[in-house]
Amino acid sequence: MNLHHIAIAVRNLDEALAFYQDALGLELAERRAVPEEGVEIAFLPAGEAELELLQPLSAEGGVAGFLEKRGEGLHHICLKVPDIDAAMEQLKAGGARLLSDAPKTDAHGTRYVFVHPRSAHGVLLELYEVRE
Repeated sequence: MNLHHIAIAVRNLDEALAFYQDALGLELAERRAVPEEGVEIAFLPAGEAELELLQPLSAEGGVAGFLEKRGEGLHHICLKVPDIDAAMEQLKAGGARLLSDAPKTDAHGTRYVFVHPRSAHGVLLELYEVRE
């Protein structure tokens, strides 16, 4: 497994991008809405991984609830796996709780699943199936 991205929940994506692009010097690789997840995202490459900024599209949904409860900050860590089905089976066999029974597929065709924070010592983990 390798790190794919670290996600940061933000209230205002434009303000966050001003910091990460202008002050920190990272380049924007992609920005798009993800209605099925209720967020707008921006990816900024940082070495071999990326930072993913997440802004909720409405006051509803997981990221909006996260911001309301915890404020801006680290939302989740995403790891690349070669076979999401095998990774899910391994996690289930080890007693981990997943947030869905089957992987979801994003707009780029990447299959992914989230591991409940209670199973990962308080960290929301996302697994991406990245075939290289």
